[in-house]
Amino acid sequence: MSLPKEWIDANNLDKSSQVEIETGHDSISISLNKESRTTKELVISYPLPKEENIVADITGAYLLGYDVFKINSKSSIPGEDREKIRNSMRRLVGMEIIEEDASHINMQFLLDATTLDPEKILKRMSSIALGMYDDASKGLISDDKSNLETLSKRDVEVNRQYFLLVRLIRSALVDKKLANAFNLENIDVLDYRVAANLLENAGDSIVELSNFIYNSTLSQEDSKKIFDMVKDFSILAEKSIDAFTKPDRLLAIEAISLHKKYEQNLSKLRIALGNKKQIPIEFLDLVYMYEKIAQSWADVADLVKPIYNE
Repeated sequence: MSLPKEWIDANNLDKSSQVEIETGHDSISISLNKESRTTKELVISYPLPKEENIVADITGAYLLGYDVFKINSKSSIPGEDREKIRNSMRRLVGMEIIEEDASHINMQFLLDATTLDPEKILKRMSSIALGMYDDASKGLISDDKSNLETLSKRDVEVNRQYFLLVRLIRSALVDKKLANAFNLENIDVLDYRVAANLLENAGDSIVELSNFIYNSTLSQEDSKKIFDMVKDFSILAEKSIDAFTKPDRLLAIEAISLHKKYEQNLSKLRIALGNKKQIPIEFLDLVYMYEKIAQSWADVADLVKPIYNE
């Protein structure tokens, strides 16, 4: 089998080099032998230009699949900047500082991507966000709202899982072997990217919701009305995620049907208050927030491929 000369030269291969061949249903993939693959390494010269940001650079390199980051400086790196770098590490699953002195910081991604599972990561994101949703909603009927102040910290874990998943699916787009290990086609990889973004946005919206409820002056009666309509949302959300990860179009249709009922119930609340001379703005704002959050999971269910008759 003839291989492109440019690819051979770029990877320093010769007649004795070994490559890996992997076959799919309608495809064949040729890649470097695992032992001969080079580690993706990035060197960041410090200090950075004024328009650059060290945290953004580290996060960007992580999402692009770099394995080793080296921050090199001709002088000592200030303590304030070191703390920024350490905080950025805490946001990135699998990243650790492996070497450090006054003018150098070396970091490495220590997880084996092939042992990770995009499906489990997506489900973990959904589970954490749903726990946040439930606790935020309980704040509508609870006298003790102190728990609402902690939800932003739990959203940090949603973001950590999101960054890890984006790193994996970006890597899978350029590494067919990794995509095969995940049992994902290109369209599936792109769908996971969209689903991850929807759940990350849902986490942010739930934090916004919890802050709104914490500061709300809505009456107990109106708060209870909203709670009764939104308390069973997890059934809809879990069906959406299960439908997407299986994938199961019939289950997706069930989730979409539940979402329509959810929206109808919230609409009934507006209609019920329509007879009043003045509808509390907070009431309408809360209903809108719940609709926005529910839409995120409904959109995940919409990603499931339709069934076409051949």
